[in-house]
Amino acid sequence: METGLSRMRFLSNWINNVDAKGRVSVPAPFRQILASRGDRELYALQAIGQPAIDVGGMNLLERYEARMAQEDPFGEDYADMSLFAYGDGAFLKLDGEGRMGVTDFVRAHTGIEDRVAFVGRSHFFQLWEPAAFEAHRAEARARLLAKRSSRDERERSPE
Repeated sequence: METGLSRMRFLSNWINNVDAKGRVSVPAPFRQILASRGDRELYALQAIGQPAIDVGGMNLLERYEARMAQEDPFGEDYADMSLFAYGDGAFLKLDGEGRMGVTDFVRAHTGIEDRVAFVGRSHFFQLWEPAAFEAHRAEARARLLAKRSSRDERERSPE
């Protein structure tokens, strides 16, 4: 049986402005999830293949570490994953008002300037430059539609 907390997922998306001090308010629903988990310090890493930052609590880092533990610690896969999880990672802090800094680490990978798109991804969320997010979302939708059309066509075709 699921509890209220186990059903909590980072869901939907918002665009918030970066203030003059380089901070952005994390959307209230996301702050509620973070607070319920006790996350005040956030683990963030540069998404692979996307100009986005993946953000979550320590559970996000622990997920990567659990996956790395399945690899040979002297192997190339482990080395690649540890470079990704640690070398492309950083910790971000929430202040008392639920804001986080839009650091050079965030800006360099995303191109974010004065607005941030917060995008829910179930157990974590992402930070995007809004126009880049809209373009990526349109591409993802087109890929899904193409797959659905292809599947529908296969199901209709006689063998």
